[in-house]
Amino acid sequence: MGKERLEVPTKIDYKYDGDKVRMELLPMDALYEVAKVLTKGAKKYADHSWKTLNNATERYQGALLRHITASMNGEDKDPESGLSHYAHLACNALFLLWLDMHKN
Repeated sequence: MGKERLEVPTKIDYKYDGDKVRMELLPMDALYEVAKVLTKGAKKYADHSWKTLNNATERYQGALLRHITASMNGEDKDPESGLSHYAHLACNALFLLWLDMHKN
């Protein structure tokens, strides 16, 4: 008689998360840079003050365009904040997305 081989049960994945939003796909280091922009803004103005700005959509579109233009012209950092123009651009894009989602 040979050695008996024990059957090891196969691990079954019972976490039903296949249809859930995959938050782990977000680039956390880039989000950290956006959070730095938000922190500077909160110190300069107030927490969440961006939500109550008059003509917010037009003004954030303008800010987004200013940051992308500065970047296209070879400027890496915003001179006022010292942070990446792309982080400012992403922040403005998030503001615009939020405003669009809550325009009711």
